[in-house]
Amino acid sequence: MTEPKRDALETFDNPCPDRDYEIETVCPEFTSLCPMTGQPDFGTLTITYVPDKTCVELKSLKLYLQQYRNHGAFYEKVTNTILDDLVAVTQPRRMTVVADFTPRGGIRTSVTVSYPFDAG
Repeated sequence: MTEPKRDALETFDNPCPDRDYEIETVCPEFTSLCPMTGQPDFGTLTITYVPDKTCVELKSLKLYLQQYRNHGAFYEKVTNTILDDLVAVTQPRRMTVVADFTPRGGIRTSVTVSYPFDAG
């Protein structure tokens, strides 16, 4: 199984850096691998952020997320890693990643992680 690389992510200059505005990107075809079974996990990622100086370029985001198709990790780790990588590359004012995974064995899981991180 391969390790996703954040260097696939590209940015462009925020055209309105003096204003707070929210960007929401929905990725309905996200796939990763269960580290226990090697079976695919399917889900929808919703990335919502307020950019500072840069915005994430969408084609690079798509290529970055496709790396997870061959990557085994639990839902919680995948979601946190995606947020960490996006924050490292874009340095947003705020960002939230919600990963809604399709039901497996009658159980549905949703993981939400936000930046800035709550130290409490």
